[in-house]
Amino acid sequence: MTEETPGFEEKPDVPSGATPDDAAPKAAPAQGAAPAGDSSAQLAGLTAQLDQVRTALGERTTDLQRLQAEYQNYRRRVERDRITVREIAIANLLTELLPVLDDIGRAREHGELVGGFKSVAESLETVAAKMGLQQFGKEGEPFDPTIHEALMHSYAPDVTETTCVAILQPGYRIGERTIRPARVAVAEPQPGATAVKAEGTEEAPAADEKDNGPEEG
Repeated sequence: MTEETPGFEEKPDVPSGATPDDAAPKAAPAQGAAPAGDSSAQLAGLTAQLDQVRTALGERTTDLQRLQAEYQNYRRRVERDRITVREIAIANLLTELLPVLDDIGRAREHGELVGGFKSVAESLETVAAKMGLQQFGKEGEPFDPTIHEALMHSYAPDVTETTCVAILQPGYRIGERTIRPARVAVAEPQPGATAVKAEGTEEAPAADEKDNGPEEG
């Protein structure tokens, strides 16, 4: 039997002139490693896909914003239509009540608005006011054909323009919408009053100056 010397390990034979690194076993190349050209192509493909996704996302975002704007416009249009329909319905209702309000006004003028009838009439007027009904038309205000309807006409020397001198029926409006003009009696300036007034302001001719000189003998 051959005895092994302890502490010594067998070393591989190294040819003469070779370095120790040549004796080390070389690692085998990793299996499955892709060449550099394939990695670049794969990266380019992923970049192109990312650009496509970004383009599609931008298009969908634009579509969503457009749909949202159209929906907001639709909501505003529906709200305007709803308000318009409500105002028309209220105006039609209050127009039918105007003769009743006229009767209440005449009863108040004649002192007949008493008792339970007074309470009911005031409640009706309060409800009409809450619904936006406003009364207008006062004596002495200038005549405006857009809100006044002249039923009587006369001349007066104490007015300088066409003036409402009597309110025959008050007018009513809802907001800026007139549902009935005020029916009035109007007076215009007296024809020729301006000319007479202008003539009255003319200066009187100057008096003849007296001759203060000595009288001839």
